[in-house]
Amino acid sequence: MNKERENLNIVVVGHVDHGKSTLIGRLLYDTDSLPNGAIEKVKNISKEKGKSFEYAYLLDAFEEEQKQGITIDITMIQFFTKKRDYVIIDAPGHKEFLKNMISGAASAEAAFLLVDAKEGIQEQSKRHGYILSLLGIKKVYVIVNKMDLVDYAEERFNEIEEQFNDFLNNLNIYPEKYVPISAFNGENLTKKSDKMPWYKGEAVLETMDRIEKEKGIEERTLRFPIQDVYKFDDRRIVSGRIESGTLKKGDEIVIYPSGKTTRVKEIQYWQDKDKTDVITAGMSVGITLEDEFFNKRGEVICHKKDHVATSNVFNANVFWLGKDNLVKNKKYKLKLATQEVEFEVFSINKVIDAASLESNENIDFIKKNDVAEVTIKTKYPICFDEFSSVQALGRFVIIDNYNTSGGGIISGVEDSLKREIKEIKSKNISIRKRLVTREQREEALKQKGKVIWLSGLPGCGKNEIALKLEKKWFELGRKVYYLDSSHLRFGLSSDLAFTVMDSHEQTRRIAEMANLFADSGTITIVTSVSRFKEDRQYAREIIGKESYVEVFVEAPKDILKKRNPKELIETNDNSFEYEKSDYPVLSLYINDAEFNSDKKVEEILEFLEY
Repeated sequence: MNKERENLNIVVVGHVDHGKSTLIGRLLYDTDSLPNGAIEKVKNISKEKGKSFEYAYLLDAFEEEQKQGITIDITMIQFFTKKRDYVIIDAPGHKEFLKNMISGAASAEAAFLLVDAKEGIQEQSKRHGYILSLLGIKKVYVIVNKMDLVDYAEERFNEIEEQFNDFLNNLNIYPEKYVPISAFNGENLTKKSDKMPWYKGEAVLETMDRIEKEKGIEERTLRFPIQDVYKFDDRRIVSGRIESGTLKKGDEIVIYPSGKTTRVKEIQYWQDKDKTDVITAGMSVGITLEDEFFNKRGEVICHKKDHVATSNVFNANVFWLGKDNLVKNKKYKLKLATQEVEFEVFSINKVIDAASLESNENIDFIKKNDVAEVTIKTKYPICFDEFSSVQALGRFVIIDNYNTSGGGIISGVEDSLKREIKEIKSKNISIRKRLVTREQREEALKQKGKVIWLSGLPGCGKNEIALKLEKKWFELGRKVYYLDSSHLRFGLSSDLAFTVMDSHEQTRRIAEMANLFADSGTITIVTSVSRFKEDRQYAREIIGKESYVEVFVEAPKDILKKRNPKELIETNDNSFEYEKSDYPVLSLYINDAEFNSDKKVEEILEFLEY
């Protein structure tokens, strides 16, 4: 049996006349990838038009394109080397066809960005670099073409590399390589050129073959959007299409956005020949679960270790096709996988005009064919991924008055904002993307960011436990910080009193601060009375169930009074009762005013399996 060959999609972009079509045509010619008769056909056409032979003509699929001398549509070219098969996407460079370029580049795994060595970096070169950043294409190679026009000068090549890096790095694009070539003369395409002995890298063909392909979609994180739930005899069958990853019978899963955990009981089948215990990306399937939850369309099933982002605010890059402008604060419908939700554009951060390719950062609408960076706020939290990670959970369409009027891809949300965000009074804000992720920080620290939330009435002993816990973790080499809520009242919360309303606000503030600490990869210990269960529930939701550990330190009222005589806690005063949480927490019971805090720390560490 022949092993299936690997396939890679590469988009080629660049300023008009910088040589994209010539590069691709020459590669096809030099590797014998052209169909029979193609060369003779182009030679005859060139002769009839009184023009010299051009490799670029090999790609001109339409007579209209040849007349205008520009590439209008997306051209998909099958191409192959000894290593693997390629689809080369020749994207338009002319400014009027920006939308086509976007639709073509969206399916690419890597990009070649061409620059004319003589003309240098043009405005469109920068715009196309910007579009690649919008699409989240990480593997970008800059091809410096027409080196023959600058006498193959190393100085000119280095100058372009320095100038373009200055621009691209600001877009968070860090080119893998710069490759000097002459596409028309075939220099440095299929083999190293002796015209540029100063260049120590590979030719274009070898560069292509060295591009590492991303993992297959079945090897990526599990994403299984629920399409429907069917009642069938005594079974509740959860159905849908697996968009990425692999799922097996017995796997522990989490259902988002609720965060409920269970296991796969059975994978359903209609005929015996279809029976299997393993299902993978691309398959439409039905499963039953060990626990009977109320599942519904739009929820997303993931493995426990690979949670999906859940929030009602995120950044996106929108392509607008509606006849009416896309405006802020108007209600639209967003469809993402099987999810449908009302949303509004919270802020328009930048607009790229499709005709002029000019950007505008002070505008309140997006007109037809424009591309824009926006911040979106949905009516309630939805599940999503960055488009560059999982395309199916990172792309969406926009419905306006029952018409499909646009689409977009999600560029992300900060880790500390993966939650439901309530009313936002500031309207001139957007989510800025960082260059360092939480995962990268945690990997560098060799620990997971967590919040250990110790709550209980004054005098229960939570502060003594927190002090010892911080010291123990510090001695173990962990990055740990103890956040005492009472200390906030000397600074951040100096404006708050001890009223019920201010107590809610105090807990909200410390929860937000603890969330940022955890996002930095720090193990954060919080002590807070936080006697209202709704406030602790809020902390748990914004920090994330997987990062939040609640510890209730309980003591009888006589112990509380003995340990903290300054606190006025009247036995008959029901206004200062502690509301226990509705979800499981670690409970520590203190029955001695002189309790051993070290032993309580050991209980916490044992619970956390440290």
